Amino acid sequence: MYFGGTLYWVVAVMTTYGGLATPVAALVGILLVVYLALYPACFAWLIAASVRRWSITAVWVSPFLWVGGEWVRSWMLNGFPWVMLGSSQASVIPIVQAASVVGVYGLSWIVALVGTAAAMLALTRRPRHRWAALAVVMFVGLIATLGMLRVARGTLTQTGTVLRVGLLQGNVAQGQKWNPAFRDMILTRYLELSRRVIGSGAGLVVWPEASTPFFFNLEAAMAQSIRRLAVETRTPFLIGTDELERREGHDSYYNAAVLVGADGRSRATYKKMWLVPFGEYVPFKRILFFVGPLVEAVSDFTPGGEPVVFDLDGHRISVAICYESIAPWISRAFVRRGSQLLATITNDAWFGRSSAAYQHFEQGAIRAVEEGRYVVRAANTGISGAVDPYGRVLERTPLFETTTAMVDVRLLDGRTIYSYIGDVVAWVSAAIMGFTIVLMVPRRRRR
Repeated sequence: MYFGGTLYWVVAVMTTYGGLATPVAALVGILLVVYLALYPACFAWLIAASVRRWSITAVWVSPFLWVGGEWVRSWMLNGFPWVMLGSSQASVIPIVQAASVVGVYGLSWIVALVGTAAAMLALTRRPRHRWAALAVVMFVGLIATLGMLRVARGTLTQTGTVLRVGLLQGNVAQGQKWNPAFRDMILTRYLELSRRVIGSGAGLVVWPEASTPFFFNLEAAMAQSIRRLAVETRTPFLIGTDELERREGHDSYYNAAVLVGADGRSRATYKKMWLVPFGEYVPFKRILFFVGPLVEAVSDFTPGGEPVVFDLDGHRISVAICYESIAPWISRAFVRRGSQLLATITNDAWFGRSSAAYQHFEQGAIRAVEEGRYVVRAANTGISGAVDPYGRVLERTPLFETTTAMVDVRLLDGRTIYSYIGDVVAWVSAAIMGFTIVLMVPRRRRR
């Protein structure tokens, strides 16, 4: 029910944009939910087996087993860390501050611990377990108190160079994007929106993912209008675009972001490293032979090789493209390379008016707390906006409106504990989960 209720929109995406018949799309959606449901099913089996073997006390290992399963889900079959348990705390400002130390996996561990304490109160009346449950309540209260104190102190919003960022939301329908009849209209719209935010003092203009209706690296005539505006206004642009590299016998397509300097020249290009399954490539094409129309509809993109941090007049910024914003290790890689501002560009038109666009925004907001950075987000159809280093939403646009957002952010240098230690909670949890599985094997079988 959990994954069915949070991923119901997958079926509509595959029918509307993937060309699948509704029954086939429903089948693919059910297979996805069944696969994801295997993780909580394995968790439940491990807990039940542990209780049978070591008594009710074994329930207290639940947070480690749950987080271990989430960590495996984040990597298995290219990974799908969507709606992890810790993401539920994105808008609970006092609690989400813990992400600056333990990351989103640590938040999952805390939520699972609270659930474990509630379960123990319901399952047993033994005094030691009741005292343990009380200790959990005090522990969570301490986390919330420290979180409130961290936000009240507000150090991260008082330091660093201020940069005014203009975020564009072009609201281009997915069916129009690569239709030649709409090329001029799309480009004109984004240029007009750019002039609007520059007129309001933007020092950086951010376009959404794949916003140019042409290959920026190949079609110089179309790209020239963007370069000319950058020169005229002395304003840098961060452009979401597709790139095509022609090689002998093979063409490579990339989902990319290009920084155009105030001199109109391309400073650097970042190519998306972590592609969306069934959105930018179709895994297991031979096995999933019945999704032929989807295979034909989905572009076969090539992943980029490494994280790139852009030099913006002596300051350093980075950009995560779409799906990458839910991966904590990608933002951490940018910050370790010196990024002072985390940008996200995305095209959430695929999601329609479903809850997916809101889920995507909330999950990306946790990256701000994990890394102690402002996060700015430009989305084609919304939600565009910004989040401060404490997870507070500074700006949020409505869905499916042609609009802009202006935000003042700070370029920060300090690093959080999480940015140094990474996903230690997840690694420890995965190790405990593996150790528990080994102990479940009968001694004779191990011999």
